[in-house]
Amino acid sequence: MKLGVESQVHRIAVIGAGSWGTALAISLAKSGKSVALWARREDAAEIMNSSRHNPRYLPDAPIPESILITHDLDEAVKGATVWLIATPSQAVRGVAEVLNKYVYPELLVVSVAKGIENGTLLTTSCVLNDVLEALPKENIAVLYGPSHAEEVAKSTPTTVVASSYSMKTAETIQSIFMSSTLRVYVNPDIRGVEIAGSVKNVLAIAAGISDGVGYGDNAKAAILTRGLAEIKRLGVAMGADPRTFAGLAGVGDLVVTCMSLLSRNRNLGFSIGQGKTLEQVQEEMTMVAEGVKTTSSVMELAKKLNVEMPITEGVSSILFDGVPPAEAVRSLMMRSAKREEWMPLYEEEV
Repeated sequence: MKLGVESQVHRIAVIGAGSWGTALAISLAKSGKSVALWARREDAAEIMNSSRHNPRYLPDAPIPESILITHDLDEAVKGATVWLIATPSQAVRGVAEVLNKYVYPELLVVSVAKGIENGTLLTTSCVLNDVLEALPKENIAVLYGPSHAEEVAKSTPTTVVASSYSMKTAETIQSIFMSSTLRVYVNPDIRGVEIAGSVKNVLAIAAGISDGVGYGDNAKAAILTRGLAEIKRLGVAMGADPRTFAGLAGVGDLVVTCMSLLSRNRNLGFSIGQGKTLEQVQEEMTMVAEGVKTTSSVMELAKKLNVEMPITEGVSSILFDGVPPAEAVRSLMMRSAKREEWMPLYEEEV
């Protein structure tokens, strides 16, 4: 870590009081940081202020008294040196447009929203760079990795990765969020980190569908392994470093999201695997499963870049075309025989 990175006293404005925004606000406050938590709904801010809990998204986690909880955006960002964008990925542009008037050149903005914007096919850091015109690109970062909000709020040991267009910014974010229970690594490959953290939600839906149907551990292992190959193919086609996908944002986040009962994307897939429609499941959910809309974006990217992503295609067919899971699986299994080319097999292929 560079000398001087930790010397500045930062005030963090957490924009978005869902489960992840609330959990990170709690983590930051516990480590002595000055934190404001902005809630989109006024009634939600009032309930959290009076109860010091987030009953809708994180009911079991006490919110420290030191955290300012507000619906007033002016109050939330006043004096903030860091903005933490913790809204659903498809809402990042709208939130950034509202925040644009508060931007100043020294501000740092870090996104924890995982997804690829529909239509533009931009990752969240690119959306922020597109909207926040007065902010240098080097001041934008992301914080991704295997990290359920429920566990972070309980101070369960967790590791994540900070990435930015600037190593100095990434290291600053590392120093701000690092604590005795949240260990932060730095990765310079922001494109790879964002692609890995976004596409894994699509694969978590696939894993959940597999569990819901009752296919077992063999199928789950196949989804994780071949799904990681799909993430790598897309990421490399977009200029990412293939080594990123073996790290926390890649295999780490993929494993926790596909395996855990806390995963909203996995749980959405599980319900679909048991026979519910996408519409039925979404009506029952209180949180956003990012993988649904990201599936559409990933499919567009795959077609645009001519990248083969059969598992993602299968998820898309189940979610949007009404293809029964068993039929989609049969199509996957009956594809033409191939070599496993996760890494080059022969020197001449390098």
